[in-house]
Amino acid sequence: MAKRILQEKKSEPLSINKTNAKEQPFTRINFWMMGGCLILILLGYLFMSGGGSSEPDGFNPEIFSTRRIVVGPLLSFLGFLLMAFAIIYRPGLKKKNHGVD
Repeated sequence: MAKRILQEKKSEPLSINKTNAKEQPFTRINFWMMGGCLILILLGYLFMSGGGSSEPDGFNPEIFSTRRIVVGPLLSFLGFLLMAFAIIYRPGLKKKNHGVD
């Protein structure tokens, strides 16, 4: 019995479960889109950042600039929103016509 099990194991080729392109969850387009979204998110956080006042008791009105309050959060939000789209997007799927012309 042990010989038969060893023979069966030897006859089976060692294979790694390889998936073809249709079975992979993400394609190259998805990764490019996610990379672009990551850059957009980081750019938004970069716009929101900035130095404070050089004086400890001084007030710097630059913290209320449009770049920090509007543009930075908007870029980050769009990056996160588009990231969700980039994850869900399936470029190879086409709708079937089901016989309707």
